[in-house]
Amino acid sequence: MPKMVILDRDGVINHLMDDDVTTVDGWDPIAGSIEAINRLKKAGYLVTIASNHSGVSRGHYSEADLQKMHDKMQKLLSTRGASVDGIFYCPHGPEANCICRKPKPGLLFQIAKKFNIDLSQTPMVGDNISDIKAARMANAKPVLVRTGKGEYVMQHYPEALDVPVYDDLAHFVRETLRRK
Repeated sequence: MPKMVILDRDGVINHLMDDDVTTVDGWDPIAGSIEAINRLKKAGYLVTIASNHSGVSRGHYSEADLQKMHDKMQKLLSTRGASVDGIFYCPHGPEANCICRKPKPGLLFQIAKKFNIDLSQTPMVGDNISDIKAARMANAKPVLVRTGKGEYVMQHYPEALDVPVYDDLAHFVRETLRRK
């Protein structure tokens, strides 16, 4: 069975802008995140993204704009000989109450089905309580990074206290590959 790491996008791979990144120019990677994904890929991991993008349904940006952001990320990765294996996202707002919007586990189930992975052996790296809850509901391994909303989550959500915490994605990858 393939090894995989599932990543949230905003706050894990790229910086947050207020509450949502809405333009390709506003999509700015966190220092070390692109290199971290490259290291996972070189170590034989599949890397996927599970991300909420309600800005699409709210009209803040289009799916074409979102694709441009993802293309920018993939281009940065390709210069290092890597890529993300799959990008799964929910374009709906919270009011839609859909199964794919984190904290519900739908995106993780989609990833597991497409790649035939065992979620119980798969880390889900996020910066938000919704990432932790989705990972738990899908029986994946929740991981929290301090970037993005991570520090806020640590201070305001007691249910996050038993989740492994890393400074950022690069720190998580260093420790994961060291233990391998």
